[in-house]
Order: sequence, then structure tokens, then C-alpha cells
Amino acid sequence: MSRVVLYGADISPPVRTCLLTLKALNIPFEYKFVDIVAREHFSEEFIKKNPQHTVPLLEDNGKYIWDSHAICSYLVDKYGQNDKLYPKDLYQRAIVNQRLYFDASILYMALRNVVLPMWRENSNFVPKDKIMNILECYDLTETFLENRQYIAGDSLTIADFGCLATVSSLNGIIELDKEKYPKTLEWIERLSKLPYYEEGNGKGLREYVAILKSRLTEFEM
Repeated sequence: MSRVVLYGADISPPVRTCLLTLKALNIPFEYKFVDIVAREHFSEEFIKKNPQHTVPLLEDNGKYIWDSHAICSYLVDKYGQNDKLYPKDLYQRAIVNQRLYFDASILYMALRNVVLPMWRENSNFVPKDKIMNILECYDLTETFLENRQYIAGDSLTIADFGCLATVSSLNGIIELDKEKYPKTLEWIERLSKLPYYEEGNGKGLREYVAILKSRLTEFEM
């Protein structure tokens, strides 16, 4: 097997997406911590590997891939014993891809729009429009889960890992309403029972939420 290295930090939802995938596939890998708070991902050495200076970054036998969605689909295609986590059936794969794009362009952007001012400007304020954006994300997630147990159907896929890592992080900013989003909360609970959940998402999530709650203290409701 090729030498697989994941560069990242547990507080990052995209990194946790990759950790969940690596552990679900039982792939041996080396985990190299990147201190993103100290901006280690802007080092000359790191930028040579990933010009976008983002985590996660996957190294596989000297080749580099970044973006969690690209990484996870690559891992299943190369190392998966089957295609359950990323179906080869074109229609099923299209649904999974749509949910991956939903995570990348809708869910994660809602999170990024809140935390970027926190990291860059030390802002503690969350304006109403960004709160509404998060609630819209919850509405869509609940709709996707209305008649299914998982985000892209009735079986677990890498789309669940991506959406879970982001939604559970958003929940640290605006808590999911039990009455309004029961399917989403049931889905999070279902995935939290995976044997690799704690190491893949739980530990880093708690650390990340603690940061969010300590730094985001003013909300425009």
C-alpha cells in the first residue's frame, strides 16, 4: 500500500471529514498536525505542496491532493473494498456528488462566513443575516433527510461525513431546534454511534465548539 499522509488539524471540519473517511476505510495513514491558528499552513514548505494553503492536504506516495471532497472520493475509489461509500452507479454517485457540493458551497460557506471575521479580525459578533443563512442550511438538511436515514439515501456515504462535520460545527454557533429539526438531530445521533466517530469527529468537534463559544459572544437576533 502507498504511504498515505494527512496534513491537518482536528478543529477543521474538512479535516474531520477526511479522518472519518480514512477510518471508515481502515486505511493506515500518518497524521501530521498543522497548527492553523499559528498559520503553519502559510509556510513556504506547505505552500509548495498546496498553493491554496488549505487543510486537509493528502499525500499519497509523493502525490498531493487537497479539498476534503476530492480527497474522500479519491480514497474510496483507490482504497475502498467496495463502492458503498461512493457508489459507482452514475445516478447514485450524482446524488452523493450533489450533497458534497451542497456541503462545499452552502453548508461550509455559512460556517466560513461566520468564523473568518473571528479568526482574522478577532470579531465576536454574528450578524442576523449570517444567522439566517445557518438556519436556511438547517432547513435544507432537514429536507434532504425527510424520507431517508442518510444525507444521500438509505446508506452511509462520504457525503454524510462532509455534511456531518460541518452541520455539527454550525450547531456550535446556532443550536439545532429539537422541534424544527428532528431528522437532522436523529441523523447526527445515528452517525455518532459509528465506531470511529469519536476519533474522527467527536474529539475535534468539541475542541472547535469550545473555541466558537468562547469567541462568538454577541448575536444579532
